[in-house]
Amino acid sequence: MKSMYLAAALAAMMGSAAFAQTIGVSMQSFDNNFQTLLREGISARASEVSGVTVQVEDAQTDISKQLNQVNNFIAAGVDAIVMTLTDTSAAPGISEAAEKAGIPLVYLNLEPDNAGKLPEKQAYVGSKETDSGTLGAEAACSLLKEKGKAGDAQVYILMGDLAHQASRDRTNSFKETIGAGDCKGVTIADEQSGAWTRTNAMDLTTNWITAGQPIDVVFANNDEMAIGAIQALKAAGVSMEDVIVIGIDATQDGLAAMAAGDLDATVFQNAKGQSASAVDAAVALVRGEPVEKQVWVPFELVTPKNMADYASKN
Repeated sequence: MKSMYLAAALAAMMGSAAFAQTIGVSMQSFDNNFQTLLREGISARASEVSGVTVQVEDAQTDISKQLNQVNNFIAAGVDAIVMTLTDTSAAPGISEAAEKAGIPLVYLNLEPDNAGKLPEKQAYVGSKETDSGTLGAEAACSLLKEKGKAGDAQVYILMGDLAHQASRDRTNSFKETIGAGDCKGVTIADEQSGAWTRTNAMDLTTNWITAGQPIDVVFANNDEMAIGAIQALKAAGVSMEDVIVIGIDATQDGLAAMAAGDLDATVFQNAKGQSASAVDAAVALVRGEPVEKQVWVPFELVTPKNMADYASKN
């Protein structure tokens, strides 16, 4: 049975330092807010497991740098590797290198291209990205119906990094869902990659505004880009009452934008749950415990009605 935490497998071991081990961690970027939450969660979970230490490196969104980090981890003889990929297509080569070295590997958050055929002693921990797009689309459609615009709305999509499967899955599931049922009359006016960043999203949204076309919905693949869109809309004098903005992650900045009345909905991605599960999986693999190849942590819709419940979750 797939579970969020692998605590049952670790409970008897967490109090013993006899299993001392080092986990090498390569993060996509320390500058990304959600990646920071994951990094903090990894360190917090590792501190709870006796004998486990983590060595965390910043790949700075550079796949060459990340590959060097992985090679250095292998050369140093770490007991396990946990990583959020800068380029998910690089996963097969990384998996092969770790397997050859006999080092357990756990991919975190960004689904590797080889997720369906990972070698032994390797796993992926994350959330089903299609669910986030579906939840975002359902929220957008509900709000469009309230405004009487379900039949002719103009929708703009801010995608994440195109090298990440998450960007494609979130976007495609959003389009498929909003294009069905009550909102099948909406138009996807444009979709562009903002590469997960606030600044890029602000620039793209400014371009859309300058083009003079109506903007009824902005769906962003993460909260950072949603905030960038909000900043551009407000700078152009657009009333946030006239535009529906949807994000993903439910970060503290995202919830602050929601409290201000600017962000209409977001989708909670459980950073603590993902990072804890990744550490648990790495420890279990090192200690010969069974681990599911894919460990799923559910997404949850966040709106102004329930946002207080998520104030301290990320």
